[in-house]
Amino acid sequence: MSRCDHCLASFPDGEAVLERDGEVERRFCCAGCLGVWRLVRDEGLGRFYDERHWDAAGLPPAARPGAAPLTDLSAYRPVVATDGTAEVDVAIEGIRCASCVWLNERVLQRTPGVLAARVNYATHRARIRYAPAAIALPAVLSRVQAAGYTPRPWVESEQATARDEEVRDLLVRVGTAWFLASQLMIYSAALYAGYFQGMDRPTRSLLEWLSIGLAAPVLLFAGAPFWRSTLAGLRHGRFNMDSLVVLGSGAALAYSVWQALRGGEVWSDTAAMIPTLVLTGRYVEARARRTASEAVARLATLRPREALLVTVGEDGAPVRQRVPVEQVKVGDRVEVLPGERIPLDGRVLEGTSEADEALVTGESRPVTKGPGAPVIGGAVNLAGALTIEVTRVGADTLLAGIIRAVEEAQGEKPRLQALADRAVGVFVPAVLLLAVATLAGHLLFGAPPERALLSAIAVVVIACPCALGLATPVAVLLATGLATARGILVKGGDALEAAGRATEVVLDKTGTVTRGRPALRRIVPLRGGDESALLRLAAAVERRSEHHVGRAVVEAARALPAAPEPAVEAFRVVAGRGVAATVGGAPVRIGSAAFLAEEGMVATAAGLALAAAPEAEGDTVAWLAIGGRAEALLVVADPIREEAPRALAALARLGLTVTIVSGDARTTTAAVAARLGVAFEAERTPQQKRTLVAARQAAGARVLVVGDGINDAPALTQADAGVAMGRGTDVTMESADAVLVRDDLSLLPDLILLGRRATGVIRQNVFWAFFYNVVAIPLAVAGALHPIVGAAAMAASSAIVVTNSLRLRRTFTGRRA
Repeated sequence: MSRCDHCLASFPDGEAVLERDGEVERRFCCAGCLGVWRLVRDEGLGRFYDERHWDAAGLPPAARPGAAPLTDLSAYRPVVATDGTAEVDVAIEGIRCASCVWLNERVLQRTPGVLAARVNYATHRARIRYAPAAIALPAVLSRVQAAGYTPRPWVESEQATARDEEVRDLLVRVGTAWFLASQLMIYSAALYAGYFQGMDRPTRSLLEWLSIGLAAPVLLFAGAPFWRSTLAGLRHGRFNMDSLVVLGSGAALAYSVWQALRGGEVWSDTAAMIPTLVLTGRYVEARARRTASEAVARLATLRPREALLVTVGEDGAPVRQRVPVEQVKVGDRVEVLPGERIPLDGRVLEGTSEADEALVTGESRPVTKGPGAPVIGGAVNLAGALTIEVTRVGADTLLAGIIRAVEEAQGEKPRLQALADRAVGVFVPAVLLLAVATLAGHLLFGAPPERALLSAIAVVVIACPCALGLATPVAVLLATGLATARGILVKGGDALEAAGRATEVVLDKTGTVTRGRPALRRIVPLRGGDESALLRLAAAVERRSEHHVGRAVVEAARALPAAPEPAVEAFRVVAGRGVAATVGGAPVRIGSAAFLAEEGMVATAAGLALAAAPEAEGDTVAWLAIGGRAEALLVVADPIREEAPRALAALARLGLTVTIVSGDARTTTAAVAARLGVAFEAERTPQQKRTLVAARQAAGARVLVVGDGINDAPALTQADAGVAMGRGTDVTMESADAVLVRDDLSLLPDLILLGRRATGVIRQNVFWAFFYNVVAIPLAVAGALHPIVGAAAMAASSAIVVTNSLRLRRTFTGRRA
């Protein structure tokens, strides 16, 4: 057999393709490998073969006749710069070592038309900059393929893919474990019956070996993550929950094999059920972790990929060109058309419009933008075109700061299992020492080696975390089921524990305490007109408007009796001011007092006095003028949820401190807080919200945050527990630990009450699990615990844990659903 000088594959001597290299004869498995070898040599890259560290089992695919064709080129997304160059990200399959990276970079960099190439060894991601006028993308990719590697389109969701693969892997392991364990229980039931009622030896031996055969793949295949974790922990001198799983189930399986060989009693069911139960909990945790991680990806989708850059041409005329946002620099001018997202932070140079910043700042009303006004990247331009001077780019933008804050806060989440793991860190070494001491003690006192070994193994097996593995999952399963039945989606045990331990509640205002939908509170006639007639006329005009005041007026008019709608002519919108039209030949204006003045209509002193009170409360007051005279005031407000006073009172009874923290104006937030009798913080940016939560946590508070907008995401993830309203944005619900699906704030006290009950039950379960060990281990040390009795005791401890968890079903007995 020969070995290929390029790909290192073994092949029969008679199939060798020979090539003379000076005094050395090179041998290749095929003409394709010879071709690649010649390419590498001709490019002056022969050092590649001296530095590579491949082995025959881990080779990249060599370029040879019949190699896989390039994937669909439409999947690649090169970004073209203003200078005509292009940059594309490519995933390179087949990279095994640093020399692979070196070879790909050198081959690409020596390709005419390729300006730069960088390959990341950790991610196998190549970023290639090239000149499309000199070389086409297929030719660039062909160079990678010619070197023996496979180019693929780079997908930004690489990490998400890895998380998906982790969940799929755990699902396969959990499914395998439960399938085999359920079959094993059939044989175990027969064996238990045989121990008490008698069974002939051949039948018993057959059932024992069948059960061992079913338990072994559960432990060795399904339980492989526990083995890897245990070995990694031992290398660093640590013990964890996985150590107990491996020690207990491994000892049970080894003991079962030994007993089956000598005709004793086997514990194969114990060896299988321990990893099966714990794997189930790991699968649920992995799903929750994947869901939480998607929040940042959703936030990133708010960032526009392109901007309309405005430059000055040679003739002095403006030139507009779509460019990637990465190419925009501070000081550049960009134009934003109506309906587009503002690409970057900046200030308005020309134009007047309104911007919807609700998803970024929490401001419930569209914000008027004119020359000199600041704008936020990610906000939506609603009305007119704006020319903006960019003031912040890249990581310095407000939206990038929100994303960064979410990422940082997500890394600080607590683990519900931390209490058990801390105990396990001491418990495991103590059990091992006790098992060794038991073996030595029995031998010292003259016990037969078989009995001494049996007692030592019994100590390890009895100490296995079967009940401890059930302590958390059963309670969490019941509690989350109860929560779901009441309209609360809880994403995991961490949320229940944190909600139950909360001492302070921080509420967003818009969409959380309020309905998030501005509504017409009242109409104030100024000249004695009929309210219904005035409302019907205002709605006919505002029906053509997209302003939040207009939507509130139109919605209020739906409750009026059916009647012909007045004919509206010459409708126009004055951005940030109001609307104008002609109805029945008379000019109609709806907007601010300043708008009426601009239109040559006077806002009366009496009207200004009447408008002062609602404006002081943070309401929006629009003037309705007909025929040049002010006829009515339209007071629009975002009403407080009907259930909010009841919910906040319930929180107070639970001993919680409540604060409203909002990005809205101080007058609006203060008015809402005053009506509900709680403290407030106003005009807070998303980062400031998160900082406020962190400061209270540093002072010893355990904070629960409730919100519904993207601007709440950093605070939600920073909080000990984050809760999203049911009508909140996708990002908010992904960032939160729990969602009030019914969009009912009165569910919040229910969640906290359930969290407290669930946390108490979990702590009791952990206590009973360890109490079982405290009682059973001394009996095992004394050699007084028969394996069957041990199995029964283990089942009893699990039954106690399950029964205690079932008490959670009475949490809401007698309470309103």
